[in-house]
Amino acid sequence: MINVLPALAGLALLAAVPAGAAQSAPAEAPSHADDSDKPEAPAEAKAGRSDEATRVADWIASSGDNRSLPYVIVDKKAARAYLFSAKGKALSDAPVLIGVALGDEATPGIGTKSLSEIGPAERTTPAGRFLAKFGLAAGNHKVLWVDYATSVALHTIPVGNPKEKRRERMLSKTIEDNRITFGCINVPKVFYNKGVQPLFQKKGGYVYVLPDIKPLEEVFPRLRVQPFLEAAAASS
Repeated sequence: MINVLPALAGLALLAAVPAGAAQSAPAEAPSHADDSDKPEAPAEAKAGRSDEATRVADWIASSGDNRSLPYVIVDKKAARAYLFSAKGKALSDAPVLIGVALGDEATPGIGTKSLSEIGPAERTTPAGRFLAKFGLAAGNHKVLWVDYATSVALHTIPVGNPKEKRRERMLSKTIEDNRITFGCINVPKVFYNKGVQPLFQKKGGYVYVLPDIKPLEEVFPRLRVQPFLEAAAASS
């Protein structure tokens, strides 16, 4: 969670789309996001992903829901993020740190609070589909704003309280200790600098945050019709 009050200059750079609001239709080097990218190969690219992450990835790729922009799928239950090119090619994945509290909604007005005013139960990473773009945060730091209104951004581990041991939490084999942030999504530097930044820096992209508690179809309603679309395509 980043306090947005000192960062109003970034507001024009973000158009956030909360869960259910918009129902319209990396890696080592940026060259992975070339226009010649092809959708991921089914078997190897999906290995290790949860069933929910795979469902969402398949839906995005087949429906073009990302509108020809790169995208990240954040699987909160697995504490992992998956980066895709604009063409739907899986580029890389990495562990993430997320909000300390379970939950899929942001507290109303939380974006106007200082960090000291945000209680533990409010420190959630909201679920949904968000159009994310780079902008400035407090201290003139550049971040990928996922949902500016609720002060949620995707960025590397900030310099903060060493007692939190965020790097150790990210690198641990367990996922229970990955819940430590005020709501922001912390990712490794390589994932951010070599993948997210070059892909998203020009036009932005989408971030799909999977839910902790809500049914997947409630957060992404178009998943309900995807099986029927696939069946119709197969029979045509």
